[in-house]
Amino acid sequence: MSEAVSKLYKALRRILAEPMGAFGVALVVLMVFGAVFADILATAEPSDISPRDRFQGPSITHLLGTDHLGRDLFSRVLHGGRIALSVALFSIAASLVIGVVLGLIAGYGPRWLDNLMILVFDALKSFPTVMLALALVTLFGPSLTAVVVVVILVNVPGYARIIRTQTLALKSAQFVSAAQSMGAGTTRILRAHILPNVIGPLLILASMDIPVVIAIEAGMSFLGLGVRPPTPSWGAILNDGFAAIRDTPWIAVAGGLPIIVTTLGFTFLGETLRDVFDPRLKVR
Repeated sequence: MSEAVSKLYKALRRILAEPMGAFGVALVVLMVFGAVFADILATAEPSDISPRDRFQGPSITHLLGTDHLGRDLFSRVLHGGRIALSVALFSIAASLVIGVVLGLIAGYGPRWLDNLMILVFDALKSFPTVMLALALVTLFGPSLTAVVVVVILVNVPGYARIIRTQTLALKSAQFVSAAQSMGAGTTRILRAHILPNVIGPLLILASMDIPVVIAIEAGMSFLGLGVRPPTPSWGAILNDGFAAIRDTPWIAVAGGLPIIVTTLGFTFLGETLRDVFDPRLKVR
């Protein structure tokens, strides 16, 4: 355990040594802190309606102002961050697990199975995200479940193709041949010899996909295909402020600013992780 903590500490120091990495970590920590402690930091209940306070500008009482129903935007942004982060982490984790399993099977399995799975991956990848979302919402109705399923279907083919390509390159390596000659089974070879060598770049890619997932969730909620009112969502806040953007621009700012901050944070962090841990970039 102490060795793992030491490696994590060294990795964090290397990330913080890069200005872009330190800035990305700061933005990510800010977003996660606000989402985790939303109940404590919120100045009001995010769904409480107060028609008397509608369209109020930013003030000490309402740090980001209020919307057309008098709801406190600061509280809704904090709780919307919790939903965005939950959807992103769960869907990315599920996409990684499914993509890794399918990629290992495609890369290490027989040729006919590889061709069949590549055909399925390409078919899923060819569907536009919006059209896929519309189809699922038509079948199951708007919900967070529909958002998660869309994200998984969009991300799994890309992850699986990356793992499949790296598995094809490693299946004929000498250490794999040695393990086969010693009687190691397919499951053990995949788990102990191939997976540790292919998962690293995919984790870095997944960290950079988190803001993409958050943008998908916000976009679907903006179109009315995601979370249902009165559940707070950054996309729903943007939708509320769109109609009155000329007179009350703070509503659109409250919905758009956290998306921008989160995108910058995870993108900078992912870029730094790639620069620090990619051996090819180290050589350059």
